[in-house]
Amino acid sequence: MDSSNLGSVPEETLEEQLHQQQQESKPVVSAFASVPDRPPTQGFSQKYSPLDWSGYFDREEDICIPDSNDVFHLYMTGTEGPVIFCLHGGGYSGLSFALSASKIKEKARIVAMDLRGHGKSSTENDLDLSIETMCNDVFAVLKALYGDSPPAIVLVGHSMGGSVAVHVAAKKTLRSLAGLVVVDVVEGTAMASLMHMQKILSNRMQHFSSIEKAIEWSVRGGSLRNIDSARVSIPTTLKYDDSKKCYVYRARLEETEQYWRGWYEGLSEKFLSCPVPKLLLLAGTDRLDRALTIGQMQGKFQMVVVRHTGHAIQEDAPDEFAMLILNFISRNRIGPHGVEIPGLCRPARPQS
Repeated sequence: MDSSNLGSVPEETLEEQLHQQQQESKPVVSAFASVPDRPPTQGFSQKYSPLDWSGYFDREEDICIPDSNDVFHLYMTGTEGPVIFCLHGGGYSGLSFALSASKIKEKARIVAMDLRGHGKSSTENDLDLSIETMCNDVFAVLKALYGDSPPAIVLVGHSMGGSVAVHVAAKKTLRSLAGLVVVDVVEGTAMASLMHMQKILSNRMQHFSSIEKAIEWSVRGGSLRNIDSARVSIPTTLKYDDSKKCYVYRARLEETEQYWRGWYEGLSEKFLSCPVPKLLLLAGTDRLDRALTIGQMQGKFQMVVVRHTGHAIQEDAPDEFAMLILNFISRNRIGPHGVEIPGLCRPARPQS
């Protein structure tokens, strides 16, 4: 869901249509050799067939939250460096970061979480998408993973997940927080677009006879521009409805309207107040509001406009997204336990 630019559904440009026609005439080749080759097939089923998460992440894990029936699903990869903790947008899943994770894992660890009501996570109330509840979910998962001694963590959030990342960071209670990356969400644009959100949601195709049809629709409709990413990420955004005999959306976003304003209200000031290095990735400069414009001029955060992508930058341009994340880590000298200063030894960590 494009929650930062909901006034219109993006249409394919002539260049994209030509590219689409070219793709029709040749088999899709995955961007990464680690994805196992599928048996050769012909036509539609090959072009839009799902790709398994295991080609991009090392493992998946279910985190059970104590004293509740909440279970959060995580995708994880990488063995060293800081933890890049990824939060997806509304209607997406943790696999939204799959293709970029394949590159980031060379220098850092990646954890991509299915937020409540999304993907393979299961909670007592999947419709409680209040910002406070989602922040508490993130803290609970981090606590379950790392206890009281978490490694350096860089929060990366896209759209709705970007709002969650900002609110988590702004609480200033995550002591190992070393960086914040927000992907294509700005308070001004998002708040102005809320009145259109229900219309956008209702205008989406609601039922799919197959997962392949859903993948095709996401690419042809313009919500995603990278076929390989869609083949990985779209399947977990769906569930099969036995009564309707078709696939429908897993996230019931249209039933969560009461929480939408809370995602974005005051977001710019909260972002600017976070006391860690910050990176804002945008798909267009039109998304920058007044508070962020001033903050950017004052050097309070780094901003990069990623051209020729849609709302889901991490899916449309995964290689460039991964490079930007790795450059952010290097530029701010973020190591496994926080900021690394050449020539200085960090004090020994107290034994717990």
